[in-house]
Amino acid sequence: MVSEGAEGRRTRTLRAELALKTLTTDLDSRERLRRVLEQALVFAGATFAGVYTSGEADLLCLVESVGVPRTLYGLRDGYPASGGAPVAEVRRAGHPVWLGPEELAAGGDSRRLPTGEFHLAALPVRGGGCLLAVSEHPAGFDTDDRACLTLIAETVAIPVPDEAVAGEDLPAGSFDLAMDTGRVEVGGDILTLFGLGPDDFDGKVETLLGLTVPEDLPSLMSVVEADHMAIGDRELEFRVLQPSGPPKWLRLRGRLLPGGDGRPARLVGTVGDASQLRSGVNDVARVQRLAAALAMAGTVRDVSQAVVAALRKPLRADRIALAELEGDRLVVTVLDPPEPESWPELWRQEWRSEWPDAPVRTMPTLAAALREGRAAIWPAGTDLEPALAEVGPGGLAVLPLSAGGRVSGACLIGWDTPHVFGPDERALLTASAGLAGQALMRAHAFDAEHELVGMLQRQLLPRRLPKLPGGVAVARYLPTTAGLEVGGDWYDVIPLPDNHVALVIGDVQGHNAGAATLMGQMRTALRAYAVEGHPPDVVVSHANRLLIDLETDLFATCCYVDVDMEEGSAWYVRAGHLPPVLRHPDGRTEIPDLDGGPPLGVVTQAEFPMSPLRLQPGTVIALTTDGLVESKEADIDEGLDRLAHGLAVSDPAHLGLVADALLGNARREDDVALLLMRYDGLATRPRRENWTVWRVPEAARHARRFTKRTLRVWGVTEEVDTILLVVSELVTNALVHTDGPVRLDLTLVNHRFRVAVADSSPRTPVKPTSIGWEATGGRGILLVEAMSVAWGTVPVSGGKQVWAEIALDR
Repeated sequence: MVSEGAEGRRTRTLRAELALKTLTTDLDSRERLRRVLEQALVFAGATFAGVYTSGEADLLCLVESVGVPRTLYGLRDGYPASGGAPVAEVRRAGHPVWLGPEELAAGGDSRRLPTGEFHLAALPVRGGGCLLAVSEHPAGFDTDDRACLTLIAETVAIPVPDEAVAGEDLPAGSFDLAMDTGRVEVGGDILTLFGLGPDDFDGKVETLLGLTVPEDLPSLMSVVEADHMAIGDRELEFRVLQPSGPPKWLRLRGRLLPGGDGRPARLVGTVGDASQLRSGVNDVARVQRLAAALAMAGTVRDVSQAVVAALRKPLRADRIALAELEGDRLVVTVLDPPEPESWPELWRQEWRSEWPDAPVRTMPTLAAALREGRAAIWPAGTDLEPALAEVGPGGLAVLPLSAGGRVSGACLIGWDTPHVFGPDERALLTASAGLAGQALMRAHAFDAEHELVGMLQRQLLPRRLPKLPGGVAVARYLPTTAGLEVGGDWYDVIPLPDNHVALVIGDVQGHNAGAATLMGQMRTALRAYAVEGHPPDVVVSHANRLLIDLETDLFATCCYVDVDMEEGSAWYVRAGHLPPVLRHPDGRTEIPDLDGGPPLGVVTQAEFPMSPLRLQPGTVIALTTDGLVESKEADIDEGLDRLAHGLAVSDPAHLGLVADALLGNARREDDVALLLMRYDGLATRPRRENWTVWRVPEAARHARRFTKRTLRVWGVTEEVDTILLVVSELVTNALVHTDGPVRLDLTLVNHRFRVAVADSSPRTPVKPTSIGWEATGGRGILLVEAMSVAWGTVPVSGGKQVWAEIALDR
């Protein structure tokens, strides 16, 4: 409930009558009408009030309004005088109409109405017009509200329409725009404000619009395009670019004058320097600026900061807080000033890491205001609980932020010295609360969707990169800031047999769930093809055929690099993607300029040529997507040169810092993926030998003899019998259970001897669960498991490789 001190002892009707009588008579007719309508917001509990009057072509046109935007309630700028709208009915019948949600739902305009419930009042005014008011209170307009609206309707005086001015009599700050041709006549002062001379202006409105800040063009276009307008007054502020310094704020006030057929024909009005005009807090421009700021606010914190910036200075408040309502607690998102000492003791007790969250139950007056859902104002001296009284000892205003039928937060505004709440401030507070409530609900949805998108992206990308033999890899991913949609950029690091590593980076066309899903499929497919042991060109070719078989309209680009960590060499394949960038140990950078193949999913029988890379210990390989190197201001070649320069001046010893520095200047117009790997070389290089096993009766004996000779050359004397037994069993299994070639690979590294036998069968050997005395086979794998510290199988080029490792005790 609103408590207003000594004035609370009077009835609202008497106070409204007194306020209407005290309105100054030296105001112009339009300003006085606005002040009269504001009393409906203050004394009748209305959230919107407007006056309609007769225009040409049998129309009732809106001439003035206050409160929240009329579009929130589906109200029009004009109604046919012979139609069935409430304003037309009141004009014909001459008596008030009071409509509730049921009556509004049954009306002809019900399809234009929002889903929330509200009440509407229409009262006749002098001169054949109508006063229209809206209330969101569940009970609608009570007896006192109706009495106040009746007084206001009797006080309303329709302003005299502006006469069009043209030709040489056009005042210096005025303009006259022909809506059909776009030709405009302007006074000299307007040209000065736009920085134009009389000889520089061609008389076209497009010339003036081209000098404005692009972000303000939509609101200006809604004024100067006839198709977007209805008859009535318009007032807004916009910015014009200056040769130096920040843009200049200008204020436009205009009125559309109807033509002979009832459609707008001309727009006449004035343009002036906003700093030179009256800066009352009830100006439409204040609400317009807040609405513009809230339209750009994406998160709850952005909304809170926009409200604080829009209200504290014009209201000259000493402190302002915006909080979300979560259950029975107010969780503060923005405090101004931010120092704890500026806020009540209870708030400081509930202070968390950065902002407090205060229990609503300790502030029953605030809780009552939130339940009522209407702006509450308490002047100086009001008896309030300490948690509220210390916020505004000179006056306190609480704005419940509601939308969609529920309160989602509150804005508290406090003054230290006694503050008088005029109708101007009340109108601003009411309009700001409605705008902020809707923006807060949008921000909640934005935050929830942003978290969902982030979780999806994290699930599709690797959680962590593997440790590499002889190298270090780091990766970074930055989603675009242009929207919430998940992107199709991905990266991967795949350990392969024989100390090979595959580095993969790619980008699926688009920014949506389809692109993200396809990105997950391509990453999985490339990893599977790589682990099978295929060379880079075959891996990418298989992925290309898979993408074509998926019959999607999207395509993907990819760069695949197979690095041999033992030899310091690499082969890479490009499928419509950027080439890798190399930083050599001496600081030189290199961007290989070799041909690649088309993007994946475009050509069925595409060729993907392999290109070599030579690496030295200390070489850094950088793979990235086009979001890092391409922008509206620079092409890909310039971006790659910039990336190469960033690598050249970096310290590769701290690869994570290098990645962060390279992403520091990312423009974030697109997703950015970055993968860096520093090749250090193996501290101990493995010793390798291989033998092709021929299918002859004594094949196992030949394999043992080759193994024994190799052990003698390598100087291995430990576990010789164990190694020979494992070789014999693995070779025999391959010869007995498979067809095709068989290869024996021997590797010695770090006191571990590895035996691997590859064949052309993809079937993995099965270890028997039990073996009877009469069994003639099945003991080989059990022997290998018993004699080895580890064993397993890996797919290799359509077949498999069975391996076992034996520890050497040196």
